[in-house]
Amino acid sequence: MELLEEAKVIYLNKGNRVLGAFALSKGGLSNTVVDVKLVILAGLRLHCSFICLCHNHPSGNVKPSKNDEYLTEHIRIAASFFNIKLLDHIILTKDGYFSMSDEGVL
Repeated sequence: MELLEEAKVIYLNKGNRVLGAFALSKGGLSNTVVDVKLVILAGLRLHCSFICLCHNHPSGNVKPSKNDEYLTEHIRIAASFFNIKLLDHIILTKDGYFSMSDEGVL
């Protein structure tokens, strides 16, 4: 968790049952690239109702970056066109986490 930044997504049905999980990307020490189209495409193929994003910050800082907020908003908007709700975007570190849903960012 402390070496490379990685992003993953979990897809859920209306009953909050996990339909699948997908490793979106592995990056470097300070960033990783997430393609919004891939997130939505996999969700459509799984006929999901909900999405939960997750990525780590090797730096140990749980605070979301502007890029994290930008990505979250773009996925939220894109998913909404297909009646898919983004439940949360969680940032993990060795010592803690930040939930955008819990903190009212979503």
